[in-house]
Parts: sequence; structure tokens; C-alpha cells
Amino acid sequence: METTEPTEIDLYDPRSFVDGVPHGAMARLREATPVFRHPERAMLGWPEGPGFWAVLRYADVVHVNRHPEIFSSHVGATQIRDPAPEDLPFVQQMILNMDPPDHTVMRRVVQRGFTPRRMEAMRDDLARRATMLVDRVIEAGECDFVRDLSADMPLMTLAELMGVPLEDRGLMKGWADRIIGYQDEEYAAGSVAEQAGPQKVNPRSREALSDMFEYAHALAEEKLAHPGDDLLTMVLTADVDGEKLSVEQFENFFFLLAVAGNETLRNGIPGGMWALMEHPDQRRRLLDDPSLLGSAIDEMLRYHSPVVHFRRTATRDTELGGRRIAAGEKVVVFYAAANRDPEEFPDPDRFDIARTPNRHLAFGSGPHVCLGARLARMQMEAMFSEILSRMPDIEPAGDPVRLGSSFQAGFKRMPVSYTPGPTVLG
Repeated sequence: METTEPTEIDLYDPRSFVDGVPHGAMARLREATPVFRHPERAMLGWPEGPGFWAVLRYADVVHVNRHPEIFSSHVGATQIRDPAPEDLPFVQQMILNMDPPDHTVMRRVVQRGFTPRRMEAMRDDLARRATMLVDRVIEAGECDFVRDLSADMPLMTLAELMGVPLEDRGLMKGWADRIIGYQDEEYAAGSVAEQAGPQKVNPRSREALSDMFEYAHALAEEKLAHPGDDLLTMVLTADVDGEKLSVEQFENFFFLLAVAGNETLRNGIPGGMWALMEHPDQRRRLLDDPSLLGSAIDEMLRYHSPVVHFRRTATRDTELGGRRIAAGEKVVVFYAAANRDPEEFPDPDRFDIARTPNRHLAFGSGPHVCLGARLARMQMEAMFSEILSRMPDIEPAGDPVRLGSSFQAGFKRMPVSYTPGPTVLG
């Protein structure tokens, strides 16, 4: 596929996102050519690639997600850059990189850990956890919102859900920093991939993640010897078409939970807080009417979509948005652009905590819609309920530092200040 179409911005280059998602440029591109050929320039040690089709319109993104038989997650996996040929068979065993019917079978196994009853049973613990996290910083009157307040909520929740010792949650944070933040110089520094040179070791490869997989195997042995009521035990003991999970399937399942299950919410909470601080009228509206918290969280996720894009691969010649796409070509859906599409969201650049309907795509759509969406919303409800009731005047105390990534819209640091208050749990 030739990639000669001019674009005003490179949507894969992390430098295009240093000041946040470039919504203005995306809007102009979506209006002019909602499906277009995008170059895949050499960067970050990777050679030039064949390019991809960028999909920016809401209806087209939904169409791609709902038709895995045409737009596959499995053929080339779900990251823009092609995995090395020797890595592809391994990453294809991750549920994120499967198509039906294999995806359907694996999803059925995992869903047992995310039933509504199981999620609701965690609600009180989430509220206590949010109280404890605010207690840690409330007396100081200032903190780094990301490091000191929001980062631990998803880590602690995942540790409980997976049956990982709470003291090991820092390991999950480190793995997520290296994998999700591989485009960011700070997070990539010191990783196996960085030490070896980015052309030698893919930061998402089994080789680069050997320490994570060694931990996963040790934990699996412990779970099999001493089964518990946790998601890892459920998966390890489940039957998949009459068989237990293979080693590769379990490794990839652990990868997905430890990294993806953490990072989206870790960026969603600060993104939501930043949106509220940028729009004090909407924060005041929420303080005056806490019943709007549910719709406010959906608007936070739409307005500040944590996941910017995902890749698919065309399985046959097809057409999308009036463009002819050939079998084997990459198709990349941009959730950040779709969630600002005026055809779906009137006045899309307005942050409105009472927006309805709000069918945002922050958790995807179609067969791969996020299994943990309910739990993510519950964690955000717990955090923002506690923060807004005890830190109603929270405001920026300096410029935030954003994650250098075109994949995740994240924050690394966010200094904030507020009126000091007393602890609750003491």
C-alpha cells in the first residue's frame, strides 16, 4: 500500500501527543477524509513500515469493531507496528489478539471473574480503598495526583481480583510503565528492550518480559497448590475446549490483566480529574448534584479517551468510508477521534457531565468490548466521590507531565493543591 496522502500531523508519532491528544488536527482530518492512508515512518529504532488506514469517524470505527471476520485482531495482532515474525504466534494467543470463535471461548472463561454479583461484592472495599488513598494525602494540602493518589486504586483492585499479594502491586506498575510507555523515554529507560536496543528486542516480546512471565509461573504454581477464590485460580483450573490453558495462553492472560487492566484506569482517573479542573463550572455542577456522578464518569471517558487507537488487519478486499482496502492491509481505529465525532456527539468539544445519550467508545465495542468496564466505572465512582467530597477545591499546582505515547493518553505527574483536611480511617 502506498502512503502518499499528506497529513498535517503524524498520528503514530508520540511527539504529536506531547501536549495532549491533537483533537483539532483529528477533527480536520475526520472532516476532510475520515478514512485515509497514513504513512508508517521510521522512528524509535523501528524501520519504516508499509503504512495503515486511519479510521476517524464514529460509525466507521463501530463497523470495524463489529466485523472481526473482515477486520481481524488475530492476523497481525492489535499494535500498529507488526510484531517480529518469531513473536507473532506467541502474541496471537492473547485474548486481545483473538477472533471468534477462539476469542468467544476464552472470553467465556474470563467472564466468570467479572460477573455483576462478583463486581458488586467489591463495592464496599473500593469505597474503603478510596478513603484510605485520600487519607494518605489529605493533611498535606498538596500531592502528585497520579503518583500519590490515583495510581494505586487500579493496582490494588487488580491485585485483589487476580490474587496477587498486595505488596507485589509495584511490580505490575513497573511492567505497565515499560510496556504501555515504551514510546516514552523516561519509562523505556532501563528496560530490557532499551538496554538491548529497540531493534533487537521488542518491548512487548516474551524476551523483554521474561521477568514478568517468571513471576507469573511462580504465582501459577502457588495457585494450583493452594487454590483461592480469585481470577487467576479460575483461569488456571478452567476447561478450554476440554483442556487446561497452555503455558503461552496463561502467560498472555497474565500480561493482559497486569498491564491493560491497570493502565487504562490509571490514565482514566487523572484524565477525568484534569477535565473537571479545566471546567470548574462542571465541577461545581457535580458538587451541587452528586447524582450526576455516573454520567460525569462517562463524559470523562469520552472527553479524555485513555486508549487512543487499536489496529486491525483486513482479511479480504473490502470498502470502508468510500475507500478500497486490500486484504492484508492494516486498519487502525482511533477511539479518541471517534469520541469527538459531531455526527454522534453534538458539540463534541464541550465537556458536559450530563451528556445523554453518551455511547462513547472508551471501552471499545463489538466482541472485544472491555470485560472490566463495570469494574473500571465502579473504581472511578469510588475515587471521585471521595475526592470531590473531601477535596472540593482541588486545583492544579503546576503543569502536568504527560505520557509520551500515541497509544495511551496518559499523565505521569499532575501536581495539585487543596485545603488540608483530617483523615477518616486514622
